[in-house]
Amino acid sequence: MSSTTEHTQGILVTLMQPQEHTQSSPKVLIIVPAYNEEANISAVVADLEKLPYDYVVINDGSKDKTPQILDEIKACHVDLCRNLGIGGAVQTGYKYALENNYDIAIQFDGDGQHDSGCIERLVQPIIDGEANMTIGSRFICEENEFLSSRARRAGITVLSNLIKLTTGQRIYDVTSGFRAADRGIIADFARSYPSDYPEPESAACMIAGGRKVKEVGVIMHERQGGSSSISAKSALYYMVKVGLSIILVRPYEKR
Repeated sequence: MSSTTEHTQGILVTLMQPQEHTQSSPKVLIIVPAYNEEANISAVVADLEKLPYDYVVINDGSKDKTPQILDEIKACHVDLCRNLGIGGAVQTGYKYALENNYDIAIQFDGDGQHDSGCIERLVQPIIDGEANMTIGSRFICEENEFLSSRARRAGITVLSNLIKLTTGQRIYDVTSGFRAADRGIIADFARSYPSDYPEPESAACMIAGGRKVKEVGVIMHERQGGSSSISAKSALYYMVKVGLSIILVRPYEKR
C-alpha cells in the first residue's frame, strides 16, 4: 500500500492509497483519535493494518513522540497543528470520511482499549439496515473482564438514566468511544460535533433526531500505557457539562 504526503493550511496529512472495494462491499474507515499516545499507537496501528479496512490516525497536537512514531511506521495520519480536544479530533476524522466518500466510519481509540476483533459486530447491523449508528458496550458483553472503576460506572449510570429520560431509549455504555456510523451520520458529524466529552451528547442527539442507534456488546481492555484524558479533577465538570447537554439535547436536523 503506497503513501503520499500533503501539506494543507498548517496540517500535515500522510495518506495511504485506499483499499479496493467491490460493489457489494461497503467502504469502511477506522478513525483513531490520538493525543500523547506514544506508548500505544504503534501497536494499535499494527493491529489495524491486519484488517480489510482503511484507517486514519488523527494526531491531536501531541506533545510526546506520537507524531514521530506515526511518521516512522508510515501510518496514514493527519497531524493537527494544535490540540483541538477529543471532539475536534474525531470531527476531523469524520470530515476525512465524508470527503473520501466512505460508507461507514468507526471510532477506535488510540490507547489500546478497543478490541479490533469486535469491529465486525459494529459494522454488521449498519450493513443489514438495523442501525444508523452502533455503540460498542462493555456492559452487555459477558466476555468483558475490564469494566472501569466503580466511580466511573456510577457516573455512566447517571448519564444513561438522563438519556433514557430525555429520549426514551436506554444506552448502557454512554461514554463508549467505540462506535460506527453510516453515511448520513458521517455527514452530520462532519458538519457539527460536540467539542468536549462528545459521546453521550452526540448519541442523545442522534436518538432524538430519529436515527436508529443500537448498542452492541464488545470487548474492551485496560489502557496499556499513558493516562486518560478525564482526570479525577475534571470528573465533576464532565458530569455537570454532559448532564446539562443531554437535558437540553437538540436533535440533528435530517438532511
